[in-house]
This record gives sequence, C-alpha cells and structure tokens, in this order.
Amino acid sequence: MFCIKCGLQLPDDAVFCVKCGAKQTTIAPQTDSTPETKELKCPNCGAPITPKFGEMVITCEYCGGSVSLENKGWQNIVKHSMLPITIPDKDQITSLLHKMMDKGLLHRHLQESSVLEELDLSMIPYWIMPVTAKTNLIATDIAVEIGSIAATAAMAGMMGGALGGGSRRGGFGGGGLMGGMLLGSMMGGGGMMGGNNATKAYTVDESYSCAVIAVKSLSAYQSHGYEFSLDQKTDFDSKKIPKSIKILNGDINEDSAKSQAKNIVDQIQSQRVHAKYHMIRQMETQEEVSSGELLHVPIWFAQYDHKGKKIILIIDANSGNAINSIGLE
Repeated sequence: MFCIKCGLQLPDDAVFCVKCGAKQTTIAPQTDSTPETKELKCPNCGAPITPKFGEMVITCEYCGGSVSLENKGWQNIVKHSMLPITIPDKDQITSLLHKMMDKGLLHRHLQESSVLEELDLSMIPYWIMPVTAKTNLIATDIAVEIGSIAATAAMAGMMGGALGGGSRRGGFGGGGLMGGMLLGSMMGGGGMMGGNNATKAYTVDESYSCAVIAVKSLSAYQSHGYEFSLDQKTDFDSKKIPKSIKILNGDINEDSAKSQAKNIVDQIQSQRVHAKYHMIRQMETQEEVSSGELLHVPIWFAQYDHKGKKIILIIDANSGNAINSIGLE
C-alpha cells in the first residue's frame, strides 16, 4: 500500500506513514502470518505519538516519555530507559579529565600542555545486549610444563654424568654416548619420564552486558568491554534532561547490534582466555546473544590538541568512568 498523503510505499498493515505521520484510512486485514499491529500511543500517558522518518526513538510531546522501535518497526514498539546524569557541570568534568590525562609518569602535566577544543555533554543511545560466551580449549599449564622440563633435565644430567664415568667431560654438558642417548630419549618424551600431564581440556563460561553504540556516525568511538551501571537505569523521560543537553536518536537496529555484540564479545573472551592460559593448543568459542534493550546514556565528549596530536576522551557522565580514549597512549 501507499501513503494516502505523501505516496510513500508502506507495509500492507501500516496504520501511520513513517514519513509524514498521516493515518491510513485503509488497513489490510490481519492474517495468521501478519504480526499484530499496535496503536501508536505513548505507553506512559496514552497520548498519540507522531512518527518521524528514520528515527528509532520517539519521544512523547505530552509527558516526555519515550518508546523505541525494534526490528519490525511500528509493529513492535517498546519502552526504553536512561541513566541519570551525575556529572552535569563542566568544572566537574574538567577536573576529572585533568586527573585522567595526567595519570602516570609519562603523562605528567599533559593537560596543561594541551588545548581543549571541544567539550560536549549529550544523551547517546546504546543497545545493551546480553551475551553468554562459552570457550572450550585445550591448553598446557605453563608452570607444570616448565617444572616437568626442569626435573627431566636435572635427572638426565645426573644420569648422564654417572654413565659418563663421573669425569669432568662426562657430565650433563659433555656426557658419554649412553648419557647423550638417555638425555635425548627423556627430553623427547620417549623415556620413563616421557608424556605430559599438564595438557588438559578447559571450559571458560562468561556473561556480558555488551553496550553497542546505536548511532552509525559514532561507531568509531565504540568501546570494547565497558559495561554501564544498569542498576541505576530509569524509564526515559525527556523532561528530566536539561534542554541544553542534546538527545541523539539511534539509527542502528537490533539485528545489527546483535552482530556487533557477538564480534565484540568474541574478542574480549579470546583476550581473557589467552591471559589465563598461555600455551593454548586448540580453542573454540560459541556466543549466544539475547534480545537487547535501548538505553540513553549521558556521555561527555572531550577533544584536546597536544602539539598537533588529537586526544579524545569519552566519559560516562553517570559513573564518571572513561568509556574510551583515543590518542592517549
């Protein structure tokens, strides 16, 4: 079907036009294969919601509440949430940035020698995707491996010395024929001390609340491993957000966010496994991504110029923690 006002092609069961918002007078009958269409009303106050083309988040003009669109668009509208702003003041964030930039011996007085070019606070939408990761691997315990090699070498040296006749030239470094043969056999795993009990199968299970930024133009600032304080989230209410703070709308749908979350978690899980097991023979990871939720987060974006080099810091204005830093090595 086509919009009766602007002519845009719409799904056969559309109630409103996603471009101009006009209500359609003809609605195709529902079938068993057609998902139920929900009326576009605010879930908080029941007022009608005017759609805007290309947006995933729609804010109610009456109560400030909001709904988010899932993959099926207007057929599946759900409420979304936000995190409160605890660091709203520029003096507060500047002091925090000073400590972050000057942290460490190599960064002393870094902020003083840098020029602040941009400092903005915005409400940024993120997809919060629950992900479980299970890694099956075969690895060797490096401590057991080294201990086994040391014990084998010590025993071979003693026996090589004995078989070499106890002379100065017949020890571990220059043993006789029998000592050398025995040493090679033992180190190669063919002797009575051969074999390696340090290699075992392990399983690593982890759960993540992966935060995927929902704005394509900000994808370059995507964090890897940062998790927000979800216990502080509340229903989205634009009236609780100062008018001076810009509220960005999302343009990345849930399916794309799921794919990104899987890739992010795969990298994090691999890093954790390699940090714990240094001698990995084989490894396979499986991720399972559940349905996510849309969360607006207060974010400070700071950009400095340090002798021609750009330093960018992304700060969580709810917790005060750094989400990401670029150029601050």
